Amino acid sequence: MDCDEFVELVTRFLDGALDGETELRFLAHIAECDGCEVYLDQIRRTARDLGRLEPEHLSGEARTSLLAAFRDWHRPA
Repeated sequence: MDCDEFVELVTRFLDGALDGETELRFLAHIAECDGCEVYLDQIRRTARDLGRLEPEHLSGEARTSLLAAFRDWHRPA
């Protein structure tokens, strides 16, 4: 697995949605790649911190910007 494939699979890994073989390849990659290990940790922390964010914590401008950024975003099946 290269770093590009790793980045593409991070969300599925965190959701527990990788098949067994792909998960083993994913884990083998982070065991060898310090940069991807750091990236995975950053994504975990970001997800954790955003999970605590309440709409009222955002300014109206920030809320509008986020809604615009994700309006047409669709999660891959």
